Amino acid sequence: MGAIPTQRESLRPSETDAVLAHPPERWEARATLAGGPHAPGAARRLLRTALREWADLGLPGADRAGEDAAVVVSELVTNAVVHAGTDVDLVCRLEPDTGALVVEISDRHPSRAPRDGAADPGHGTPEYGRGLRLVAALCESWGVTYRRGAKTVWARLTGEDHPDPDDSGPGSGSGAGSGSGDSLATAGLLAPVPRRAERDREWLGRGALSFLAEASDLLAGQLDEDLVAALTGQLLVPRLADWCAIWLEDESMGRGRRTDGGTGVPGPRLARVWHASEDHMENLRLALEKEPPPVNDEPDAGGPMPYPWPAEALDPPGRPGAPRPATGATEGTTPGGSGGTASTEGQGGTALAFRLVAGGRPLGSLVVGRAGTDALPGEVTGLVEDLSRRVALAIGAARQYARQVTISAVLQRGLLPGAVAEIPGMRSALVHEPCDKGGPSGDFYDLFPAGDGRWCFAVGDVQGKGPEAAVVIGLARPWLRLLAREGYRVADVLDRLNQLLLDDATEAADAAARALAGPVAPGDGPQTRFLSLLYGELVPFDGGVRCTLAAAGHPLPLLLGPDGDVRTVARPQTLLGVVEDETYTGETFELRPGDTLLCVTDGVTERRCGTRQFDDGDGLAAALAGCAGLSAELIAERIRQQVHDFGGTPPEDDLALLVLQAERPS
Repeated sequence: MGAIPTQRESLRPSETDAVLAHPPERWEARATLAGGPHAPGAARRLLRTALREWADLGLPGADRAGEDAAVVVSELVTNAVVHAGTDVDLVCRLEPDTGALVVEISDRHPSRAPRDGAADPGHGTPEYGRGLRLVAALCESWGVTYRRGAKTVWARLTGEDHPDPDDSGPGSGSGAGSGSGDSLATAGLLAPVPRRAERDREWLGRGALSFLAEASDLLAGQLDEDLVAALTGQLLVPRLADWCAIWLEDESMGRGRRTDGGTGVPGPRLARVWHASEDHMENLRLALEKEPPPVNDEPDAGGPMPYPWPAEALDPPGRPGAPRPATGATEGTTPGGSGGTASTEGQGGTALAFRLVAGGRPLGSLVVGRAGTDALPGEVTGLVEDLSRRVALAIGAARQYARQVTISAVLQRGLLPGAVAEIPGMRSALVHEPCDKGGPSGDFYDLFPAGDGRWCFAVGDVQGKGPEAAVVIGLARPWLRLLAREGYRVADVLDRLNQLLLDDATEAADAAARALAGPVAPGDGPQTRFLSLLYGELVPFDGGVRCTLAAAGHPLPLLLGPDGDVRTVARPQTLLGVVEDETYTGETFELRPGDTLLCVTDGVTERRCGTRQFDDGDGLAAALAGCAGLSAELIAERIRQQVHDFGGTPPEDDLALLVLQAERPS
């Protein structure tokens, strides 16, 4: 962590003995937190639990950190989550000799500096909220330590008073009363009145564009609409509002919808509630669920709409510290020149509802609220409106991704056989790994009975990926089965499949592309869909299995003998879907007991490690030769593992392999 300045306190001998009686690990609490919206709350809970345990043990300093430490931990963890986006390591430690509390927050993005209000000569003067100003006001010292692969921000709290480094006027420093300098500094950063308007002007003048740019980057990479809602809450609170809530209008029929008064009328679901104080969040959620925001039939018409202040949750009568109701306001005032809405009589703040609309489609509503004011400043309203557009775009993108994942999952289930056939006298093993776990693979396989004592197998790879490739596979696999069961020979099957790809498959795949990506640009005609395929027929007989196969633009199959000898058993032929009226030929050989046939896609042979490929120098044949004597299942697993181990990163292409092994007599 680097050297931390310390202020030593003198301990009496009896206190020193008590301190040393506790092992070092009792002075420290550690945790790794997922880099998400729940990290700050989890960090605060861990700190408070540790402080209680330390206080029960009588450790000096455990009773002095209080809420200041919780605020510091919350700000540092939020800073790490929002700006680094990685998991966060939290360490809280008491110093035995001084009783000071040291907090360390480490993230896995060492290239990003922590955000504060300091000037950056290379990029203007960005401002990212109150975070490190507040940390500086509450802590005796703080700093940043960079290590290879990690960055640590640490802060040291002694429980003593420290003046606000940004304040030199009256009210700063160590005024009358215990902790007056520290309290005033913190109040100046947090309180909405009287310094909030001044901070709004300062922040909006310097940091609004940076805030929107960072928010856009953060939201654009999210593929889940609920995570977008959670991040929106953290972006808005407490920078621009004391609380916010997001309602989402679900597109799927009935899912996540609520009904009004038992009438069955579908309504939005309350996806996220966020408040600057955790203590208010549950009551606020319960109150907001009863009052969904108004829905305009024309979502593009008008700006933000007034939203009733949830007084029952935030301003219950007699609650200590509740803000006084705003006065001089009239009910129903709409946003005016100030950009806000006057709070109605008896309310303790003001709230506005912003519609979330993307591509002309309403997606939900964002509501923000501020306590102790009767209107939101126009600049704040405008900034929230800009952010709401970005939130809507992120939600729309997340929903589009979810739709594509659903379609892809349905397609994937229909592209591969539910079960592979069992062939008398043979064992088989399959490996199929799409590189895109959320979409359909361009690789496919099949092993099925063709009638008259014949079984057929196929391993193929379609040019491209996604729905277009899925359409080609969806046509090719049923045609293979149909032609095989009609009694066509291997070569004839490939001849007819080649013509199909040149006709129907191209048209169907282009239709799928237009449905997903929009109209084809001028000059972009239909694209030919290539298919590499290894297709064969198996006929068991006494003493072995007769195999006839053909490889159309596909990696050649390898035959492993019981003695470890490996050879190819086909010759290369043209890809399917390239040359019209191409004539294919099949080759026949026999699989004797103990022989193993290995069929793979180019995801195996072309697996890369730098400039090298797995099959360079007959690498696949060498790997197969080392599998002599193994069962079909073990051979498939060993080849799969060697392919994965060949490169330092996960495979970048789909991977499929089929192992067929003639059994030895029992």
